[in-house]
Amino acid sequence: MAEMTVVRYSFESDKFEILVKPDPALEYKLGKKMDHSSVMISDDVYTDSGKGTKPSSEKLLRAFGTNEPAEAAIIILQKGELNLTTAQRRKMTEEKRKQIIAFIAKTYVDPRTHLPHPPLRIEQAMKDGRVSVDPQKNAEQQASEIVDKLRSIIPLKSESVTLMVTVPAQYVSRAYGILKSAGTLKNENWQNDGSLKAILEIPAGERLTVIDRLGSATRGSAGVEVAK
Repeated sequence: MAEMTVVRYSFESDKFEILVKPDPALEYKLGKKMDHSSVMISDDVYTDSGKGTKPSSEKLLRAFGTNEPAEAAIIILQKGELNLTTAQRRKMTEEKRKQIIAFIAKTYVDPRTHLPHPPLRIEQAMKDGRVSVDPQKNAEQQASEIVDKLRSIIPLKSESVTLMVTVPAQYVSRAYGILKSAGTLKNENWQNDGSLKAILEIPAGERLTVIDRLGSATRGSAGVEVAK
């Protein structure tokens, strides 16, 4: 039989399950547009797929507004919780860990130096602190909780920095997108010669990266000063 896993859904005290193909189901849950038939093993709805027990028509009608198993199965697929395979959980956990580390490095700095910690240092601190990562939970939400645990291992502080940026006219089209995506443009002052003077607020951990990106986009001609 093809590899399969379960999507579970609860309504009040009743529990429902459908059998699905692991990888297509994960892609579907992550937002990929797919036909339901390519995800589900069958249209059958179970109360316990391991035992093969199925719900009554009355239970289906109360939970899903229909007593047709095929219609209920689609609702379970859409709203239920996918049981990840071991391989999927391992892969997603590692990807989520990398996202969290990148977010911490971008958003938090060492308050003694006002510079970001290297990703490897953050990763080691997470190992030392035995920090667990939820593969299905938002990376930014987890990061704020994880930072509280890491502060006893490495100093972390959320800081922003304000940059005063000057971009020559010939490079404005290249640099403007960087300014808009890097942080919050507090002020844009367009000069008569087409050049731009801007005030940009960014996470302190992103300062060196933003300066490097602006330097590359303007061939080193952008002026960047940290506001006091």
